[in-house]
Amino acid sequence: MAPDDRRRMIVRAVLPLVVEHGRGVTTAQIARAAGIGEGTIFRVFQDKDELFDACVEAALDPGEALEMIGEIPAELPLERRLLEAVEALTAHLQRMGAVMAATLKGRLRAEEARSRKSVSGDSRRESFDAMQRAIRELFVPDADRLRLPVDKAASLFLTMLFAQSRPVPGSPEPAEMIDVFLHGAVRA
Repeated sequence: MAPDDRRRMIVRAVLPLVVEHGRGVTTAQIARAAGIGEGTIFRVFQDKDELFDACVEAALDPGEALEMIGEIPAELPLERRLLEAVEALTAHLQRMGAVMAATLKGRLRAEEARSRKSVSGDSRRESFDAMQRAIRELFVPDADRLRLPVDKAASLFLTMLFAQSRPVPGSPEPAEMIDVFLHGAVRA
């Protein structure tokens, strides 16, 4: 197996363990989950910190969610397209939050956390831009029905979705959020 493929395979196998055990996951657990020997871990990663960094990077990557959004049929009604996009992005945001929380748990010193490499603002911006382009495409078939330009509608929709990622008591369900987004909160 190519080194990059092995690396991705290990990270994919370890993500659920990181969410469950945080930084306390053992190399034995990692090896068992990945179906490899413990020594293989350290031929691929310099240390567990590098593995955790790779897990964070994988969790932040919206690629899987964007792929799911890209497969949403344009012939579906706009409400349904948006609901499927919300489901894909919500799953991504929840996984991202769980991995981030789990990997930050167990950090001994704030200086250590600051000294480790982190995801750059550029890659966060690239991720957001990719999400915005994917959502934008969902609006394109209905552009003539929108009161806003497609780009602005996509930005506003993502803003509402991100606000939903940390719901407060009484927050609307995704279908309710989409209904209010598309039709307003005031009765006609």
